[in-house]
Amino acid sequence: MNIVRDVLCWMMIVFVPASLMAADSGVAMVRPYGTSWLNGTAVEQSSTIFPGDLVQTSSASAMKIRSSGSSVTVLPDSLVKFEGGAVSVEHGGVKLATSKSMFARAGIVTATPASSAWTEFELTDVDGTVQIVALKGDLQISDGSWTTTLSEGQQATQKDSDETQSKKDQAKKKKRIKPAYIVVAAVGASATAGAVYLALESTSTAISPVTP
Repeated sequence: MNIVRDVLCWMMIVFVPASLMAADSGVAMVRPYGTSWLNGTAVEQSSTIFPGDLVQTSSASAMKIRSSGSSVTVLPDSLVKFEGGAVSVEHGGVKLATSKSMFARAGIVTATPASSAWTEFELTDVDGTVQIVALKGDLQISDGSWTTTLSEGQQATQKDSDETQSKKDQAKKKKRIKPAYIVVAAVGASATAGAVYLALESTSTAISPVTP
């Protein structure tokens, strides 16, 4: 028994500090489901991911990023930058579940949990239009100048940059006005990437964009 106790003590001394360092540095683990890339290199098994790394999926694959208190599902046909406490969507989308206030952004649009409670949401950016769905818990949606609350069960759409607004609209703006967030009740789900996602989380809420 003394030998076993000594071994366990040494294991705690060696491994606990390392795990704490990993959490502080924002290091996470990524697992591919299908053909995926990490910093441009094909990845076929679980791998360490660091802040600043880029992950990419094909139209028939997905990736799961896991860190302390948070989980990010990178949806099919997506390019996402991991930033430790956040993810930046270059194209495509993510489903994020967190108790650590991890947030997601696409261009000038940012979605942040409204509290430290467990929160789940989806953010997609396709052709300059960002769609955010609050699946569990409320969100704060911001474009850097204005912030609005998105309640659980609702979705919002917004352009990902001022440049995507029409020149005609911009010409009318002598002063910046509050962006026109379109918020509707989330009552359904499309079949986008359904097969891939169901293979990952068969008991979870659908993660594809919802439509009223």
